[in-house]
Amino acid sequence: MILAGRAACAVIECRGFLIRMAHLMFDALRLAFYRLAAKGWVPARWFEPDLPPVAARTAKTGPLDLEIVSHCWNYSHFLAYQLSSLVLFPPTRLNVTMTVFYAPEDTRTAQLLEFFSTQSVPGVIWNWRALPRQELFRRGIGRNRAALETRADWVWFTDCDLMFRDDCLDTLAELLQGRQDALIFPEEERTTDLLAEDNPMLTAAHEPAVLDIDTGSFTVKRPSKATGPLQIAHGDVCRAVGYCRHIALYQQPTEQFAKCHEDRAFRWLVQSQGEPLPIPGVYRIRHISKGRYTGSKTNTGVRTALRRLQSRLRDHNG
Repeated sequence: MILAGRAACAVIECRGFLIRMAHLMFDALRLAFYRLAAKGWVPARWFEPDLPPVAARTAKTGPLDLEIVSHCWNYSHFLAYQLSSLVLFPPTRLNVTMTVFYAPEDTRTAQLLEFFSTQSVPGVIWNWRALPRQELFRRGIGRNRAALETRADWVWFTDCDLMFRDDCLDTLAELLQGRQDALIFPEEERTTDLLAEDNPMLTAAHEPAVLDIDTGSFTVKRPSKATGPLQIAHGDVCRAVGYCRHIALYQQPTEQFAKCHEDRAFRWLVQSQGEPLPIPGVYRIRHISKGRYTGSKTNTGVRTALRRLQSRLRDHNG
């Protein structure tokens, strides 16, 4: 009886393992397909037929509304600088809705958002949106909801380590006058080297506060396309197509923070790599350790080492 029970348990565990492996393999195949599709192997209209033509997009002039969409999980010490940049450099030529998706169990981020809720900034509306962590971990879910629901003229999809400093938003307001592009991006950004967790810039942000930075440690980078933190999309396009809304993989909750492949898919679906514009004051903190990494110390160390190597290769290749 005992042996039979153990055998039955072993069969159940084996079956569960095989099912999990089958799901992982299926997701890997889907991911590979969409990565190839986003390179142009598949017509985008097959997956997104509702992209409005250029002539149908509003060529808005005058005062503009911009929604900035950010995600945060265990990154409150970066988000502090992003939100502070809106306090220290408030827009005067457009209205900003600052949307942050977060999970309430990330208590540091929740406390930071509560603190900034008390900061009254002309031209800025704080918009905190709580999600179950499994939905937060798939960034495409929050971005899709924000895109479909936005009332803004333009939407800036970004990461919480990006800052909008000197003249950034006011210059953006001028540059966007009358434009109908599906997607634009800053032609340059200023970034740090990869910072360790004990860097003074990061340790200074462990308690909620309005914080400024020393910009002397930032160097200029010139992106070639609208990457994940630099995607500024037309509001009419967002409302029509969302953010990878028809790709089930990118709208599927997950137990760990998913690598953000949907950025590439979004460019494919809106049929644009983005138009570069001379937007000043875009700063980004780069960092070695990712807050979303989970698992053993060895696993985290390996992933951190790979991140450092990838960064060096990107810098070397320009």
